[in-house]
Amino acid sequence: MAPTPKVISDKDEMRNWSRSMRAQGKRIGLVPTMGFLHAGHLSLVAQARSHSDVVAVSIYVNPVQFGPTEDLATYPSDFHGDLRKLAALPGGVDVVFHPPNLYDYGGPPVSSGPAHESWVRVEKLELGLCGKSRPIFFRGVATVVTKLFNIVEPDVAMFGKKDYQQWRIIQRMVRDLDFSIQVIGAEITRDNDGLAMSSRNVHLSPEEREKALSINKSLLRAKSAAKDGQVHCEKLRNLVIKCITDAGGRIDYAEIVDQNNLEKVEQIKSPVVFCVAAWFGKVRLIDNMEINL
Repeated sequence: MAPTPKVISDKDEMRNWSRSMRAQGKRIGLVPTMGFLHAGHLSLVAQARSHSDVVAVSIYVNPVQFGPTEDLATYPSDFHGDLRKLAALPGGVDVVFHPPNLYDYGGPPVSSGPAHESWVRVEKLELGLCGKSRPIFFRGVATVVTKLFNIVEPDVAMFGKKDYQQWRIIQRMVRDLDFSIQVIGAEITRDNDGLAMSSRNVHLSPEEREKALSINKSLLRAKSAAKDGQVHCEKLRNLVIKCITDAGGRIDYAEIVDQNNLEKVEQIKSPVVFCVAAWFGKVRLIDNMEINL
């Protein structure tokens, strides 16, 4: 087991650490997380290690991406358990950035007041899919990732493709704002039963978890049907929606979109991704599957 990683909570200390690493010629990898780490997060860390010399993991539950009726208060947390998991990885991690509040600036107010009022938006990519039911979510994500990039100053950042729209938004943001950062998307990590790993899975009852398996099963059926020649998206959508609702899930969305611009397609003629969000009890889960014909 590697030593327990160094924990940094201060923004200036984090930036100074990164700059000292870069002064030594080291390439810095960043894995942004909200904690309660599972095997999916840990695989991101392992992949970051393969692309960099030193690895930083941020653990920060970002309050501004949660709406007033969403699950900020119940979002799972186990910081000391997270540190143990990171230390158990081959090579461990070099530093954990664990700030108390990235929106509390202290000191005298600047310009118009003390409150945070600067936001980053990727205007078109944020509109569909999760953006429909969570209208402030991606504003919060893009802003906090920008802050993390400015503080940690990584060369490489790892994001899981389970959050497909988020990954594409961060890629576009990095391109548009000229960040010198390579954003890498990692494949979805699944449990043995096929359920995509998520920190929110802990809130599923055994019965709800069994029902939630319908997401991956239905996506696999849709992908198989597409490979067999069923390229009409409406029929594939109906197949997935029926499978999930028959299992007891409540659909938020089920859309087939272009892998790059996330625009809906009616017929599969180029690489697409089938994105799904569904409720099982009080738990909202997302999943997706790329279809490359």
